[in-house]
Amino acid sequence: MSAAPPHIVIQEVAPRDGLQIEPKWVETPDKIKLIDSLSAIGFARIEVSSFVSPAAVPALRDAAEVFAGVTRRPGTVYTALIPNRRGAELALAARADELNFVMSASETHNRANMNMTHARSLAALAEIAELAHEAGALLNATIATAFGCPFEGAQPFSKVLDIVERYLAVGVDGITLADTTGMANPNQLTHLVSAALRLVPADELTLHFHNTRGLGLVNALAAYDAGARRFDAALGGLGGCPFAPGATGNICTEDFVNLCHEIGLATGLKLHSLIDLSRRLPELVGHEVPGQVAKAGRACDLYPLPERLRGPG
Repeated sequence: MSAAPPHIVIQEVAPRDGLQIEPKWVETPDKIKLIDSLSAIGFARIEVSSFVSPAAVPALRDAAEVFAGVTRRPGTVYTALIPNRRGAELALAARADELNFVMSASETHNRANMNMTHARSLAALAEIAELAHEAGALLNATIATAFGCPFEGAQPFSKVLDIVERYLAVGVDGITLADTTGMANPNQLTHLVSAALRLVPADELTLHFHNTRGLGLVNALAAYDAGARRFDAALGGLGGCPFAPGATGNICTEDFVNLCHEIGLATGLKLHSLIDLSRRLPELVGHEVPGQVAKAGRACDLYPLPERLRGPG
């Protein structure tokens, strides 16, 4: 008998969203080793890299080499972030299983992040959809700054939902609502996720949270309570948008998995393996990482009594 499906699907984004902002260059073989380790843990999706200008994101300039080097696990979808048609062509040439297109809800942030207006981004998406589907690849479309922009502030729900409808009109396979700047709160989540789920099935809607203001896991639970079932997370809590002032890391994968398991939600992921892998991240990136469970251990990981409290013998 096959295992029951998980209650929550967690998609790993550390190799892309996590490493894109790191000042220390992570060698290509080390990126491949990280991705292969994540594959072995059983993620349904891993965002491997992005095909953007190397001048804009030098940390991921080896995207094609990384895609060529990973050992692909059956059942895992290997995703590439792309901003435009050229990025899509490069990702398809690298045999990405899925393209993740990004446009910001905020016009200002879209210009800062993608150097494009909404109109240009949407025109590019229509071309990318045709390319992806001709190649047999999946296409996900992300709405960045869906819960707030550092330049414009809160984004009207009607504006975000209009973008959802525009994405669906070109035939995307999935949609991500991204709290790029960590400005979301649970009340926003309840209302926007509920509205989005009237347009998008739960198994095609992903939520992407940053922990910039310490609300990442709270927001994830609020989204779950509103009906969301797919979430992005980054090992160790790595990440941040280079074009969002003050943005910090994504919600931490092992912390989120630990939370899910503590309250009885199945993820299909091996928490002890995630913790072991996260504990090796500081050597990879050259600094401590934000994740908590890898430092403290699980609540069930008990410690021996102090020497002074042990009985004789």
